[in-house]
Amino acid sequence: MIFKHVYIPFLASALALTSCGSDKHKNDYSLALNEVKMGNLKVDRFADIQVLRYNIKDFHKLSLDQKKMVYYMSQAGLAGRDIIYDQNNPYNVEIRNCLESIIENYRGDRESENWKNFMVYSKQVWFANGIHHHYGMDKIIPNFSRDYMRILILETGAKINTNTMEVIFSKTLEMKRKVKDADVDMIVASANGFYGEGVTQQMVEEFYANKSDSTDLHPIELGLNSTLILKEGKLYEDVWKSGGKYGKAIDKITFWLAKALLVAENDDQKAALEKLIEYYNTGDLKIWDDYNILWAKSTKGDIDWINGFIEVYGDAIGRRATFESVVQITDFEASKQMSVIAENAQWFEDNSPLIDSHKKKEVKGVSYKVVQVASESGDASPSTPIGVNLPNNNWIRQEHGSKSVSLGNIISAYAEAGGEGMTEEFAYDQEEVDRARNHSYLAGKLHTALHEVVGHASGQINKGVGQPAVTLKNYASTLEEARADLVGLYYIMDQKMIELGLITTLEVGKAEYDGYIRNGMLTQLQRLDLGKNVEEEHMQNRQLVASWAIEKGASENVIAKIAKDGKTYYNITDYDKLRVLFGDLLKEIQRIKSEGDYEAGKSLVEIYGVKVDQVLHQEVLNRVKPLDLAPYSGFVNPIFVTDNDKNGNIINVKIDNTQTFEEQMLYYGKTYSILE
Repeated sequence: MIFKHVYIPFLASALALTSCGSDKHKNDYSLALNEVKMGNLKVDRFADIQVLRYNIKDFHKLSLDQKKMVYYMSQAGLAGRDIIYDQNNPYNVEIRNCLESIIENYRGDRESENWKNFMVYSKQVWFANGIHHHYGMDKIIPNFSRDYMRILILETGAKINTNTMEVIFSKTLEMKRKVKDADVDMIVASANGFYGEGVTQQMVEEFYANKSDSTDLHPIELGLNSTLILKEGKLYEDVWKSGGKYGKAIDKITFWLAKALLVAENDDQKAALEKLIEYYNTGDLKIWDDYNILWAKSTKGDIDWINGFIEVYGDAIGRRATFESVVQITDFEASKQMSVIAENAQWFEDNSPLIDSHKKKEVKGVSYKVVQVASESGDASPSTPIGVNLPNNNWIRQEHGSKSVSLGNIISAYAEAGGEGMTEEFAYDQEEVDRARNHSYLAGKLHTALHEVVGHASGQINKGVGQPAVTLKNYASTLEEARADLVGLYYIMDQKMIELGLITTLEVGKAEYDGYIRNGMLTQLQRLDLGKNVEEEHMQNRQLVASWAIEKGASENVIAKIAKDGKTYYNITDYDKLRVLFGDLLKEIQRIKSEGDYEAGKSLVEIYGVKVDQVLHQEVLNRVKPLDLAPYSGFVNPIFVTDNDKNGNIINVKIDNTQTFEEQMLYYGKTYSILE
């Protein structure tokens, strides 16, 4: 499996918009706030985005070496920050540097409408790690003129090439970072930096078809860490490694990883870090697999990390991975509460509605933790996941196991910053609103855990069938996320949840069903411009699941579509029958994955996950507008400050959690700009 983020930001934002949480959760979080005097949780608001702040609970209780470990790993992550900008589009680093130079040096009128629009654009670029919207993938068009930009450049001495300037303002060049449309050449149409000039989708598919071996029991993730370019008429992988592409940034990453190695908590961590450094130095994907095995088995200690070229959502055909880093500290109390899910992974597998031959006979090495995020970078920041399950390579998961984490302080921050407006607007009746108010926070956490721990760890591919990236191609990510979501949906309404002490009532499961159908059919449409189809994989996944269930349950009116006071609502009339439908769809999607049935997978996604009812879309946009809620959220990170003795040795590491979004982005630009 290679698709592990629960929702890169969608459900996280949905959580912020719809959940209230119990007093217990709020009390826990208010205690955590005392760890750092951090002011208002909400840091900034611009365009369709709000920026929040998260807290690190109990950092002061760590030993000095543990604090150093967090500091060094955070620096390793930030050293790779430039990489995501270049991966998203080759013009991004130059544009960002120009914008930052202007902001630092402009001495003119900063109260004018033009300047305010310039700052909104700059913040959008920072938030998206480039000139394309972080979620919608469309190019962000400035709300100021080319002439005004020229004035700013002249007055500040900022540098930018003529061609790059044209890219910023053109309405025909570099228009979409990733295009997911089966009717076009998705490689040629996408503006990301994963493929060189002249490379076509057919070329890429044939290139990797010739390299793939369906009989290989331990295949590497072909194409994961390289740019595919044409060189003298032949395709060539420009590998991301020391001495290769992104080598300057990678050398900085390994510099900090080597420091972290000296303060690792145990031998397992040391072995994993040594192998990660070796991978970065060689670019060898076999070594990447070796590292992931060591990392998956390294489950002891308080500190852990995610670092590398990992998720393939940014590539239209799901081959190439973006750089990301997450540094995390185990929240032992919260982990203990939810660890029962991992402990019962085999029960979930044995009792799933899958075809028996598609079930794992032995679920290995599943671990689950709730963590406190300490730092994020690359594709994990400013927009962050709230749950992760890794490694992605299917055979590693099957033979060696996987790690699942929920980012507890991120979830808490979303919940603290959220409100009830969306629920009250789109819920069918007061019963549904009350159910969300009482149960949606816990429901969201539990669904995240089931999705990551059980969902992505479940099922197996038939012998002789290739990896999903090969068999299911550009539909693999959507189908995998749907599959994991369905596992969570199926079990959250199971009495086993009560037996395990995770919930006391199935009203929690009903709250998740309500919210899932609302999101899949209505509220997520606020993220699309009118007239657009659904292209982002997580959005496709949710619409697919919801619309399929509505259609298949139509004869018994399991989910009723209701018009009331000129507004559309979806009301679940039979939760038990809906659970059966979710199980049926789970069974089919697992069959598609297990058998590599491309045509069936394509049919599911294209029929149920892509097309949008434009009348309904307009209605949703009209209903959302008065609420004045930002549909997207992200975070500034704490800054780690070291105290050093006269010899330069670190004697303490402290947290500064006071930066504004603008201050942080300018600080990062000065401190971590490595690529040109």
